[in-house]
Amino acid sequence: MEFGEALQVLKAGGRVTRAGWNGRGMFLLLVPGSTGLTVDEGRPLAKAGIPVGTRFNYLPHIDMWTVQGDFVPWLPSQADMLAEDWMVLPQLATPVIEHPAGAPALPSSSR
Repeated sequence: MEFGEALQVLKAGGRVTRAGWNGRGMFLLLVPGSTGLTVDEGRPLAKAGIPVGTRFNYLPHIDMWTVQGDFVPWLPSQADMLAEDWMVLPQLATPVIEHPAGAPALPSSSR
């Protein structure tokens, strides 16, 4: 499948991966974003000089699930955009588990 098709899968709420990626279990998903957030004291935005109390929206973006079990914002490389080895991953049938730090994680069988 080509990147344009993979992007449509993401927009529909699916997960995609590439056969050419070295990391086992890596995939992409579209994060829908959040509206009406507020800059809180002590948080990175406040520390960067954005006034506390400023309202903002967190816009939609693509995240990658890494081999280490973390999410990271993702941008495609030219190789990713031209690749024809994109694949749709099935939706998870089992509930998510919790990371030790309390962040959501995938089922241990997916790692």
